[in-house]
Amino acid sequence: MNPEANSLRQTILQVTGLTAGYSGIKALRGAALSVSEGEFVALIGPNGAGKSTLLNCLSGVVRPTGGSIRFQGQELLGVAPWHIARRGLLQVPEGRQVLPNLTVRENLTLGATALSGRTPTYTLERINALFPILAERREQRAGSLSGGQQQMLAIGRALMGAPRLLLLDEPSLGLAPVIVTQVFAALRALNSEGLTILLVEQNARQALLATDRAYVIERGCVVHEGRSADLAADPAIVSHYLG
Repeated sequence: MNPEANSLRQTILQVTGLTAGYSGIKALRGAALSVSEGEFVALIGPNGAGKSTLLNCLSGVVRPTGGSIRFQGQELLGVAPWHIARRGLLQVPEGRQVLPNLTVRENLTLGATALSGRTPTYTLERINALFPILAERREQRAGSLSGGQQQMLAIGRALMGAPRLLLLDEPSLGLAPVIVTQVFAALRALNSEGLTILLVEQNARQALLATDRAYVIERGCVVHEGRSADLAADPAIVSHYLG
C-alpha cells in the first residue's frame, strides 16, 4: 500500500495506553497501535509478549484495566463482546474454535448472527468460492475436518458477520506449509477487496510478507512499528524475530 494513500484513509481502530493482566500479572503495559480502513496490519513478537491478550481486549473477551480502544470513533472499553461483534469487529480465535458437532454450513450460518440488522458483505457463495473445500464438505461435521479446513471455516464464519475489521489470532498455528500458503493467499485476496485486517502471527516472516504495516510487541509494550517490508529488512528485526 502506498504510504501517501494510506495517510488519506480514515483510522478505524485506535488503541492507546492499553493495560491488562491475569491474576495480578500484567500482560499489556500501555500498548498502542492504530489501523486505517483497508489496511492489512500485523502484530508480531515472542511467545508471551501480549499479542493474543491485545486481540482479546479488542473483542471484549478480556477486560482491560486501563487505556482506550476506539473503533469507528466509539470507545469499546466496557462493551460486551457480542455488542462489539455486532458493530463489525470480529475475531477468528486462536485454535479455530469451530463448533465440532455442527456441520460446516451450520457453523457458517451461525456466523451471520453477528449481523444484527447490518447488511451482509459476504455470502455463503462468496465464502465457498474463497474456500472451495467448504462447499464440498458443507454437510460434514466441523469436528471431522482437518486443521486447515477448520481454519478456513473459522475465517468464513467471521466473514458471515460482515466485519469492518477482521482480527486473526495465529491462523497458521499447527498447519502444514502448503495450507498456510492457501490461507494467507485468501487473506490477501480479502484485503485486496477492501477488508481491513489485524493479524497476530507467530510466523513473523510470513506475517511481514503478507501485510502493509506491522507492530512488534514485547513484554506488553509496542517496541517497533513501520512498513512491513522495512521491518523485514531491518537487521535487528531479522536477528530477533525472523532468525
